[in-house]
Amino acid sequence: MAQRHLDPTNTTAAPADAVAGYLRERATEFLRALRTHRETGGGTAAGAEESTDAALALRRSARRISGTLHTFRPLLDADWSESLRPELAWLSGTLGREHAYAARLDRLVGALNRLSGATNLPTQASVTARPDAGAAPIGAATGARATGAARAGAAAAGTTGPGSRPPAAPDRGNLTVGAAKAGALLDRQLTLARTRAHSAALQALGSSRFHAVADSVAVLASEVPLTPTAAAMDLGPLAAAAHDRLRDAVTGLPLHTAGHPYNAEALIHGLSPDTAPHPQDAPWHQVRLLLRLHRYALEVLHPEAVPVDVRLLSAGEALNRHRDASEAASAAAAAARTPRIAPATAYALGVLHADQRHEVEASRFAFQQCWQKEAVRTP
Repeated sequence: MAQRHLDPTNTTAAPADAVAGYLRERATEFLRALRTHRETGGGTAAGAEESTDAALALRRSARRISGTLHTFRPLLDADWSESLRPELAWLSGTLGREHAYAARLDRLVGALNRLSGATNLPTQASVTARPDAGAAPIGAATGARATGAARAGAAAAGTTGPGSRPPAAPDRGNLTVGAAKAGALLDRQLTLARTRAHSAALQALGSSRFHAVADSVAVLASEVPLTPTAAAMDLGPLAAAAHDRLRDAVTGLPLHTAGHPYNAEALIHGLSPDTAPHPQDAPWHQVRLLLRLHRYALEVLHPEAVPVDVRLLSAGEALNRHRDASEAASAAAAAARTPRIAPATAYALGVLHADQRHEVEASRFAFQQCWQKEAVRTP
């Protein structure tokens, strides 16, 4: 029997009313954020910050509407919900890229400072990096330097997970030489990506595609298209199914391997020069998505206040760190593939890549610890 605080059937709200009320609230938040974004779209720095917050609020509302349409789709008009969900996913992804690139740059520059012992952020303004010819695969010599440096960094980077071994001191000399140029290269690449993402978001918000999504959400704020049988349906099994999908996905994770705070074998597999996303990361990203859907289902069932579940909170934080570190490692690897970079720059990027892969393993360890600790208490 599952833990009481994970029981998704604990609700007193009428099923159809609970889903309709939740969707109307999220749609109202969406429209309010859209109005704020349009009113603060330029001018002062304060207005730009408020506009950014409004875009993030748009994204949050879109995610929750989409997740609710997925979990409780038997209560909703199938054609309408299935046509709206992918459009909400497109909008959420488009609005989230600019923030993701900015956070990734901050994370990587901060890691470079920590690894090299620097006190100032290396930026393009302070260091002139060599011309970037794009993200084409690096040659054999550059690939060997970056991968070799990453293997060396594997021993130096350590892990932030509980019970980790003390990190060895990195080669400060080589890191100091290459860290500034590596930081400048990352700054240029990720700032360019962020600028393009910002332009894409503005273009999306002015497109006819977005206006169609906004019109659908506006209708949703006043009238939720429920099926004729929605009033007689029980939300419990639908929310329980979301929890079961999460539990099954967690069962498929290599939690035994993740139980080791220093997973050198997984790190070695992470040093492949392949440009594709790391294959080990995908199941963890899927668990993060399913955990989010489960949390949204609980918000529907408990409109007043979602019961506090320490395991879900800790697991969500660990999976967020896992995603951030995984994407940061990919950005470091992409920068290392820039043609004609100096050996010291490749070395710094290799150590940075290894450091972020260690962060990936530390996050998996943290997830395994919080999840297994609670699972032991479950009869």
